[in-house]
This record gives sequence, C-alpha cells and structure tokens, in this order.
Amino acid sequence: MEHHDYLISVVVPVYGCQTALEELCERLENALITIAHHYEIILVNDASPDHSWETILNLSQENKNIKGINLSRNFGQHHAITAGLDYAKGDWVVVMDCDLQDQPEEIPKLFAKSLEGYDVVFGNRVIRQDNWVKQKASLLFYKVYDYLTERTSDYTVANFSISSKKVIEGFRKMREQNRLFPLFIQWMGYKTAYVPIEHDIRKYGKSTYSIKKLIILGTDVLISQSNKPLRFSIQFGFLVSFISFFYGVILFIRYFFLAEPVQGWTSVMVSIFFVSGLLFFNLGIIGLYIGKIFNETKNRPLYLIQEITFKEDDLN
Repeated sequence: MEHHDYLISVVVPVYGCQTALEELCERLENALITIAHHYEIILVNDASPDHSWETILNLSQENKNIKGINLSRNFGQHHAITAGLDYAKGDWVVVMDCDLQDQPEEIPKLFAKSLEGYDVVFGNRVIRQDNWVKQKASLLFYKVYDYLTERTSDYTVANFSISSKKVIEGFRKMREQNRLFPLFIQWMGYKTAYVPIEHDIRKYGKSTYSIKKLIILGTDVLISQSNKPLRFSIQFGFLVSFISFFYGVILFIRYFFLAEPVQGWTSVMVSIFFVSGLLFFNLGIIGLYIGKIFNETKNRPLYLIQEITFKEDDLN
C-alpha cells in the first residue's frame, strides 16, 4: 500500500490485558508502517489491576512512538478513550480495544476507505466472536436506543474505527460524563462508512462488562441521550387517569341506575396500590434524570492523570 505523509494516532484504552500489550504494539507497528511514515500509539492505562503500566513504561522506553497515559483511578473505558483522544495529534486517529479482538492488520483497510472521502470509517464485525449473552445484550441495547433516539445503529459496530482530525476535534468538545465513543461519533453526523472486518476470538484477559455493568451502562447512555422515557411517563399517566375515570363512570352507573352494590374496600385498596406503584415508578424515572443533571452540574473532570511517559508538547 502507498505510504502517506500523515501522522496516524492509535488510541488504546488498557484494562486487564497486560499480557497482550507487547504483541499489540508489535502488530500495530507492522500495520502502520505500511500506510504512513509517522505514527504514535497512545496506551491509556485505566488503573488496570495487573502490571499494565509497568509494561507500558517499558514499551515507551523502547519505542518513542509509543506513549503512555496512566489515569489516577479507574474512570471507565470511554473516559480512557477520551483521555487518549485529548492527547492524540494525528491527522487520522484510530480507536481500538487492547484485547486484540480488534486486529491491527485491519487498520490499512479502514484507512484506505477513509481516503475515498470519508471522515469516519467504522469496522463492521460481520461475525462477532463474543459470547451469546453479550451479543444479544448488545443487540437489545441498540434496538432500545434506536427507538428512543429515532436513529439507526448497527450492533456489530463498536469502538474500532478511524476518524479524521476534525472529527476528533469535534469529539473533544463533548464533555458529558455519560459517554459512549461510537454513539458520540455517529451523532456528529460526519460522512461515515462501514467496512467489514475480521473479529478475532478473545485470547487475552476476560471481559469486565458483566450483565450488571452492561445494564448500568445502557441505562446511563439511554437517559443521557433521550428524554422519551419522560414523555412515556406522562402518556402513561394520562392513560391511567382515563381508565380510572372510565371505571368510575361505570361504578356510578351501576350504583345509581342499576341498583348494584359496589364493593368498596377491595377496589379502593387495589386502586391505591396501583396508583402508588405508578407514582413511585414515575418518580424513579424523574429521579434518574435529576441525578444525571446533578452529576453534570458538578463539572468534574472526565479523568485525572497520574503520570505520562512523554512531554505534552512532543510532536512526531
């Protein structure tokens, strides 16, 4: 493939994959030197519980193109991606996971597609090598997300992508606490393409996204991206009010015109419990939104850095 005089940055959030880092960097170098004269690999250690940071330090000492960022604590994958993107200087920026399910050898394919005039190119994992539960959970999330946001998403698309510098500059302006990298990029609306890629089985570490964490992440993202649940709450409240009014009319007719006695205690208690449950449900939805607003108004930084392996004004 033809070499280009671009600087290509690769941002990799690191958590629980210390044994994969050397192979990851080696394969990244072999892939990047086929398409560009200049590159940088930014490894963001998200307080990985293994010895990832020590490995990153060694790699950065051996190769000046490898840069390390050590976060002060675990902020989450998408906050770690944000940290890497804030420091990326590339004309084109690749984002990928560290477990080598995203294969570095696919980067030239993404880059070639971007040169056709696209601002963003996502890797489309046609055959996902994840377990059945994770695949179905991802599919369900995107179906709910599309319904609430009136968008169209592809559950086979994740972080693995290449974006132009102007796209990354736009991403940096988005400082919400609840973050999901691919959805933010897609929201911006730049010209986007999707390229089929091979998704490898997980050879290093294990996924830290349990069902509980996936539910929490999904809830946070849906609440932050859509206010439809609030509208549903209002509509459902009107529906219950209408049903209650209609039932009251029936009871009125039975009592005054048909001389049928109405059982009071049971119907009253059922109504009270039913309405109380609805009230608590609606208050819970409102509370989630208020909680998210509260978190945003704190205006806390998205991440804090313990240490970096390079000078902030370094240029390749």
